[in-house]
Amino acid sequence: MKDEDFAGIAAGMKDAIAFVQGDTTKGRVAAGPDVKAIRAKTKLSQVKFANKLRVPVATLRDWEQNRRSPDAPARTLLGMVDADPKTAFGLIERAAG
Repeated sequence: MKDEDFAGIAAGMKDAIAFVQGDTTKGRVAAGPDVKAIRAKTKLSQVKFANKLRVPVATLRDWEQNRRSPDAPARTLLGMVDADPKTAFGLIERAAG
């Protein structure tokens, strides 16, 4: 490992520690999609929305209550539903067979 690589890693760790200690200028938190707002836009219950996405209802609830964040593929899928629910749900249905 090069010295400059190590220095970059060490600086990142210092920033992470500072962020955890309350210095919000040293880090950033990437906000995920507002799953509850996306679901509200579709006017579906949690159960129906989860079924259409092919995810467990418990997972959807965790996303909505910010106990967990959707992973990258789920964020992409949620973004598609947010942009065009009818088309996105139609494609999911076709893909699921």
